[in-house]
Amino acid sequence: MAGAAALAVSAGGCGSSAEKDTNAASMDGGGGRGAVEASVGGFNPAVIYRRQSPGVVTVISEFGGRRGPLDSGAQGGLGTGFVISRGGEVATNAHVVTMGEGSGIRRARSVFVQFRNGNQVPAKIVGQDPNSDVALLKIDASDLSLRPLALGSSSKLTVGNPVAAIGSPFGQTESLSVGVISGLDRTIQSLTNFQITGAIQTDAAINRGNSGGPLLDPRGAVIGINSQILSTSGSNQGVGFAIPVDTVKRSLAELRRHGKVAYAYLGVSTVPVFPQLARRLHLGVDHGVYVEQVAGGSPASKAGVRGGRGTVHFQARDYRLGGDVIVKASGITLRQDTDLSKAIAGDRPGQSIELEIVRGGRRRTLRATLRERPGERARRLVP
Repeated sequence: MAGAAALAVSAGGCGSSAEKDTNAASMDGGGGRGAVEASVGGFNPAVIYRRQSPGVVTVISEFGGRRGPLDSGAQGGLGTGFVISRGGEVATNAHVVTMGEGSGIRRARSVFVQFRNGNQVPAKIVGQDPNSDVALLKIDASDLSLRPLALGSSSKLTVGNPVAAIGSPFGQTESLSVGVISGLDRTIQSLTNFQITGAIQTDAAINRGNSGGPLLDPRGAVIGINSQILSTSGSNQGVGFAIPVDTVKRSLAELRRHGKVAYAYLGVSTVPVFPQLARRLHLGVDHGVYVEQVAGGSPASKAGVRGGRGTVHFQARDYRLGGDVIVKASGITLRQDTDLSKAIAGDRPGQSIELEIVRGGRRRTLRATLRERPGERARRLVP
């Protein structure tokens, strides 16, 4: 994942030929917590590994430049994927099989899928979704015995639930790490710099090479695709993030159907409203999302949504003054900053939605016609 910040979120594992880390720790399924046979509260990592690891693959991507093995200086990447159908479909991260960000994203010249027995086959990129960091690959399954992994649900997860991750950290294939869900509803950056909402935070060790691999619940069902880490060194420090499987399902369905995923776009930059901020800015309401900026020519701008002007410093940050507060979108009440993105997540470009706003203490309803999200985010504009 090009351009990843050292301390913010960086690739959870698309290890390239230019990214070698000699401090790799041993995390295979043969030792440590991952090998414990005893079931703890119904969570048995050894059983999960034995049943599901045959469906986890290593994904090797080759880009332009020098040809040859990745360790010879060729430009390429290595990540993880997992089989999702007996017909040869493989899910992974978009950043495992692409290079660059935003309008500069380009696909790998060639992609290969390697199985646990060493067999390696070419794969076709059916499509990639850079906004959710999901890619769908297809291999010829005619001579292969595939073990698809079942896609679970991420809608009812709980902090503290045990999880297992299987992948190829630092090229160490079929490695198992275990932990718990340490946070939910996190927000991480996509390859287009728009936000991915609802991300799962876990303390299961995720390192370079784990990207695209499955995060599994105690039943062995996929609840997310491991994608990023929060790190100062590029290695795991106990904070990893996975794309929630409900988001993954939507991406995969669209990629099968169209080869791409269209996202609705409103064109505003917002911050959450809290009581103290509402009083300081005289917003007239103590919940909703406060509009600081509106993109010129965007659906929000055409609908009449107003952003702020000038700034005021309050509680360690600057806020713009005079913006609207959006309290409802498509009938959904907004309370958190990410609620607006969630409210339009299921909408299509061209669809018209109602926005209930508060301006100067008065409520009014505006109607916006959404358009397709641009190739990358401009400045701080989010939904």
